[in-house]
Amino acid sequence: MNKKVSFILPSAYAEGATHGILVGDFNNWNTAEGIYLEKLEDGSMTAELLLSEGKTYEYRYLLNDKIWVNDNNGKKVVEAFGQTIENCIIEVPLTKKSSKTTKVEMSKKNTTVKTKADNLTKISGITEEVVSALNNDGIITFKDLGSCTIKRILLNIENAGLLNKVKHHTTWSRQAKLAAAGKWDELKIFKQEMISSK
Repeated sequence: MNKKVSFILPSAYAEGATHGILVGDFNNWNTAEGIYLEKLEDGSMTAELLLSEGKTYEYRYLLNDKIWVNDNNGKKVVEAFGQTIENCIIEVPLTKKSSKTTKVEMSKKNTTVKTKADNLTKISGITEEVVSALNNDGIITFKDLGSCTIKRILLNIENAGLLNKVKHHTTWSRQAKLAAAGKWDELKIFKQEMISSK
């Protein structure tokens, strides 16, 4: 069973960072599948993802595509690439099952079904065809898209035969996080930066 886990990088560790990703055992330490971090008003950065209960994961944060940092969670010293590295560790506890818990989970599922879909075409590069493909995978809101890995997005595009018809798919998660947070001005600036960087 999977459980939603929140990761928070305090502002003191994220100072000076404009963007970042979460990398660890859950995505095979592949930066191309990193989970984009949302920067909060207090300067901290956060991300949410589903992890298997009863397991322990190692992870780190990569800021501005070059700086590796840790948060305040437990640490584990490992050897990698001939160097001693300190990774963060998190243990996902097992949820105790009860009749009350089952009712709450059922209630949440019903709520999820009724969730209002966002207009995903506000994300640069997403067409109505792409929206249809994403919706078929249960991605209907900005928050859903913001929690997706690049790999999952790419699979949806490929399965729909749209790989050669879309642009900026590697930025969709980051754009969606800004949209989900209502940061439309920041999203507009980000889109302009994408256009000017061509």
